[in-house]
Amino acid sequence: MGSVPVESLVQIDSPEPRRAQPSLPVWLRKGRTHFESVDALKRQLRGLHLHTVCESARCPNIHECFHRGAATFMILGNLCTRGCGFCSVPKGSPSKKEFFLDPEEPQHVAEMAAEMKLKYVVITSVNRDDLDDGGSVHFAETVRAVRQALPDAQVEVLTPDFEGNMNAVAHVLDAGPHVFNHNMETVGRLYRRVRPQANYQQSLDVLRFAKQYRPQALTKSGLMVGLGETEEETQELLRDVQNADVDVATIGQYLQPTRRNLPVAEYVTPEKFERYRSFGMSIGFKMVFSGPFVRSSYMADRVSEEAEQQHG
Repeated sequence: MGSVPVESLVQIDSPEPRRAQPSLPVWLRKGRTHFESVDALKRQLRGLHLHTVCESARCPNIHECFHRGAATFMILGNLCTRGCGFCSVPKGSPSKKEFFLDPEEPQHVAEMAAEMKLKYVVITSVNRDDLDDGGSVHFAETVRAVRQALPDAQVEVLTPDFEGNMNAVAHVLDAGPHVFNHNMETVGRLYRRVRPQANYQQSLDVLRFAKQYRPQALTKSGLMVGLGETEEETQELLRDVQNADVDVATIGQYLQPTRRNLPVAEYVTPEKFERYRSFGMSIGFKMVFSGPFVRSSYMADRVSEEAEQQHG
């Protein structure tokens, strides 16, 4: 697959013809009231040159999470080599100096996690298809640094697909994360539009390999709804993920982060989210976290705890 030229990224990111957006329903109106907490945590993060996916992906839960002292660290820099239609993380050419891999980043993440007194640390990353190992060694070094600084804390990783390089996936797993997360994001029919540089089966293979390689770790995957999928397609995706021996599924509403991203096709009702949760539990997931504001790393500590308590 390799790295992506700027021209391709611009083409992938170019907006579709303008279409009327459905009105935002009442269940998707969330207040932003914790400005002081958000600003304080941002200053701490910038002091160590760290990024969070909470900020870069414009998560609607950022006020709530930053106020309760939770954040998802995003490593390998703040520029992504891919151009997914749903994502607002900055994209660019690997020739830019900003793609420099900071060797101090793993230790800085560990320092920040310790300063925040985290008991549950979530680490994700941009895609780095420009690197031979996809950044997996750096990812593993970050996990190890956090585990050394906070030996009693649990660590969840949310990884890219590493272009299907299972040796790279193994590098991360060898660092001993408690939870391995890789997001499917959407149904197979929409991959070309939503994740043009990813592969549906490849992502399933990553999840299946993770459970086989480190069976003691919880495996987890997240998906978005409201991009134009049908309920039947979503159920099929959940079956595929469960058949890959994934323990936990998270399901949330896609919200257009910028006007350059894909439009929302549908605002899914809370009742349908509950149907998805019930269906997922009925086919064997240990835990299904489903709701309008659910994100892959949202309340990750509580999701992991409930999955382990219910099923050992």
